[in-house]
Amino acid sequence: MESFDLLMSGFGTALTPTHLALAAIGVLLGTFIGVLPGIGPAMAVALLLPVTYGLEPTGAFIMFAGIYYGGMFGGSTTSILLNTPGESAAVVAAIEGNPMARKGRGSQALAAAAIGHFAGGLIGTTLLVLLAPTVAALAVGIGAPDYFAIMVLAFIAVTSVLGTSRVRGFAALLIGLVIGLVGLDEMTGQQRLTFGSLQLADGIDVVIVAVGLFAVGESLWVALHLRRRPAEPIPVGRAWLGRDDLRRSWKPWLRGPLIGFPFGALPAGGAEIPTFLSYAVEKRLAKDKSEFGHGAIEGVAGPEATASASAAGTLVSMLTLGLPTTAVAAVMLAAFQQYGIQPGPLLFQREPTLVWGLIASLFVGTVLLLVLNLPLAPVWAKLLKIPRPYLYAGILFFAAVGAYAVSGQVADLLVLFVIGVIGLAMRRYGLPVLPAVLGVILGPAAEQQMRRALQLSDGSLTGLVNTPFSIVVYAVVAVVLLWPAANALRKRRAARV
Repeated sequence: MESFDLLMSGFGTALTPTHLALAAIGVLLGTFIGVLPGIGPAMAVALLLPVTYGLEPTGAFIMFAGIYYGGMFGGSTTSILLNTPGESAAVVAAIEGNPMARKGRGSQALAAAAIGHFAGGLIGTTLLVLLAPTVAALAVGIGAPDYFAIMVLAFIAVTSVLGTSRVRGFAALLIGLVIGLVGLDEMTGQQRLTFGSLQLADGIDVVIVAVGLFAVGESLWVALHLRRRPAEPIPVGRAWLGRDDLRRSWKPWLRGPLIGFPFGALPAGGAEIPTFLSYAVEKRLAKDKSEFGHGAIEGVAGPEATASASAAGTLVSMLTLGLPTTAVAAVMLAAFQQYGIQPGPLLFQREPTLVWGLIASLFVGTVLLLVLNLPLAPVWAKLLKIPRPYLYAGILFFAAVGAYAVSGQVADLLVLFVIGVIGLAMRRYGLPVLPAVLGVILGPAAEQQMRRALQLSDGSLTGLVNTPFSIVVYAVVAVVLLWPAANALRKRRAARV
């Protein structure tokens, strides 16, 4: 009851005309900036941090929250329409969203994403209010073996459900893991696969990899086939969801937050793992799996709701423990410190007006996101009516701008082109792109957690399975690997009978 009273006082803060205007500006700016490939919500918040110097802390963080949610939805917009993720959390949306757009259902895909963000944000923020202390306490007890087990589950789940074969899925994952090895070994400081280049010593940023594999690879693929198949304008489609779309989407909208929020609250969490797992779950639960890979709306609705809920979950560790679990949370932590405020267990006692005003603004931001972007879905979808040579030329331009903006080095543009050629080759030989991106994102973290676990156990492999949580996760991994074989064996026996 006390939390409810504090939340109501937070709404009193968030719904003032000034704070409401700041939230709306944040959502719009976040959406527009999130649309640019490679410039996600973290960079948007970082770029706009100096703008908020003249604002009082509560107003600044309410604006940050709007930018966060708006940036995540903006990233999914280009991911769906142009197969060009604006940030890593929007990678999964391209798998089903882009085929929907190619079929003239871009508006429906964007509407499913907008409602998914609304449902995920609403449920995730509600869970933030109710469960923040409990989830934070559980997150502290999760160790290196548990994190490694979770990442192995993400690897297996995604590579098992994507592509025409598991072999190609694991081949794509291997490509991503190799790219993730580039740079300095975090434990020994030795260079790996840098070929003596100082520019590669810091590794290859995941934004460059995602934009290269998706945007540049897709553009090169289209360029190779334009002469054989003349470009035809893609229809925009209806601007609303039909009864069948709603029937197929409402369960993923509700399931997504249950996956996204706990992962977002983990000290090593974020939106990448849960969105991958959400897609795998939706494909497993679908009655008709044949549509997946060709525009299944469940593959947009579930991951987008998951991503939005994970954004609320990241605030659990950031506010209660002072641990930023994503790049945006890290920038927000720097902003807290800029105002002389230190997030942690005492923050709720020392700054109740700011904290509960921020939490209430998350509810306001989700509503504004839906109200502002649902009507804009057909407007965004009209991007598809641009002639394809001009459209993909623009994609390459913004991809190059986004890659250059990561660190301001020309070498990043060369890396972007090389990775784009790898993406083209993967399309040519039928390798799914998503496992490669997953390998780049989670590969270094998985290696680090595995080595920590082995150090704690003096090199014994039992150190990877010495907690109840890790044992449960590995049991799930075994089920994921063995279930298709067991199912095929059962069908053979039934056919013999």
